[in-house]
Amino acid sequence: MSSRTVDLVDYDDAVARFDPVIGIEVHVELGTRTKMFDAAPQTFGDEPNTAVTPVSLGLPGALPAVNGTAVEYAIRIGLALNCQIAETCRFARKNYFYPDVPKNFQTSQYDEPIAHDGYLDVELEDGTVFRVDIERAHMEEDAGKNTHVGGSTGRIQGAEYSLVDYNRAGIPLVEIVTRPIVGAGERAPEVARAYVQTLRDIFRSLGVSEARMERGNVRADVNVSLRPTPESPLGTRTETKNVNSFRSVERSVRYEISRQAAILDAAGTVTQETRHWHEDTGITTAGRVKSDAEDYRYFPEPDLVPIAPDRAWVEEIRANLPELPAARRRRLQGDWGYADAEMRDVVNAGAIELIEATVAAGSSPAAARKWWMGELARTAKTQDVELGDLPITPTQIGQLQQLVDAGRINDKLARQVLEGVLAGEGDPEAVVVARGLEVVSDDGPLLEAIDAALAAQPDIVEKIRSGNLGPVGAIIGSVMKATRGQADAGRVRELVLERVAQG
Repeated sequence: MSSRTVDLVDYDDAVARFDPVIGIEVHVELGTRTKMFDAAPQTFGDEPNTAVTPVSLGLPGALPAVNGTAVEYAIRIGLALNCQIAETCRFARKNYFYPDVPKNFQTSQYDEPIAHDGYLDVELEDGTVFRVDIERAHMEEDAGKNTHVGGSTGRIQGAEYSLVDYNRAGIPLVEIVTRPIVGAGERAPEVARAYVQTLRDIFRSLGVSEARMERGNVRADVNVSLRPTPESPLGTRTETKNVNSFRSVERSVRYEISRQAAILDAAGTVTQETRHWHEDTGITTAGRVKSDAEDYRYFPEPDLVPIAPDRAWVEEIRANLPELPAARRRRLQGDWGYADAEMRDVVNAGAIELIEATVAAGSSPAAARKWWMGELARTAKTQDVELGDLPITPTQIGQLQQLVDAGRINDKLARQVLEGVLAGEGDPEAVVVARGLEVVSDDGPLLEAIDAALAAQPDIVEKIRSGNLGPVGAIIGSVMKATRGQADAGRVRELVLERVAQG
């Protein structure tokens, strides 16, 4: 049965009858100044084929040399993932033909990776911690970039011709390969997403990569297979290539589980193949039949000597690792006094850095959380953008809260100021001045408004005089309306009671 003609099985039904097993290969481009094996600069967005050398282009007689900074970055990653760092390792040639691989082989690592046998604890949205076992983390070089011109999809199928840009060829990569991830059950898509997101955060904290998925700095190949029960042998896997967003990682796993369940239900056979994820339609389509390791004819790279990281150097790198994201979250939660559920909400919203910067700008942790997880989160949801993409900075939120703390604006006015900043009207101070939003602090205008409100509501005045203070709120409301919300409600209450007492 063809995998292209099956319907999908409802996801909940699929995971109720099959045990999903996933595996993830994450490639991260290292942020070195030059490429993995030559002195060509590592750039983004330059004119095609300008950041190249004979080594980048695989020209005859060009000899590679290992980038020492890339080796250090690879060790950093391995240590952060609780891996063993190899005492000696070597590069190998992975042989395959593709237009963006100018040498017809990729210089990678095979049986001797620089890091192996690690793990990563991943926290899911509800606080559950899931351990993912790491098989290996190895160094390699990136390929060039194909651009398929013509057609409607941007893929090679239907294109009129293709162009190759070798600027990316040779950029240093670390590929992190998990062992089969079992036991996730119906949460397999969520585990996959959280794992890739946790890795991205680690790369950034280590300073080894910008880790911008939209630029392809981090890409995930997602393997999925199904088996009847957790005790059954592993099923045939598919590998969805180069998935480059957290949302797409999760959606691609869900889709493949439903698709493969439909094939198995129809007594069909899942093909071991690579597949392409289509963000617009939310489906995967077949690529090529997946090769096994022996098909790549790995053999040791003869032009590069083995690498033997000095143990003292490795321990020095370990000792100088920065605070990793999980430890940082625990520290910040303690510093900020957030409850577990509050901190999870902040993490899930991607607001940790925003709140941290807002606190640094002078806001209290409680106020910073109120703004980012309240008004701004609602605005981001309405506009369907990420919280950090809103046109407002943590510094501006800090300035806004300082105006509140100083009594120059109240919370109601602060929301109007926030609207002005988001609309591009300037910093909070400028919006307050331009819109005339500062709290009325002069008792003179307040007393005028109070006297008018008391005169208009004599029955309320009598109730207050008799000791019933409940109706004071009605007078305060009238004054706030008359002052367009710019009165200090606390001061208004004091003046109302004084006025009524004076008779």
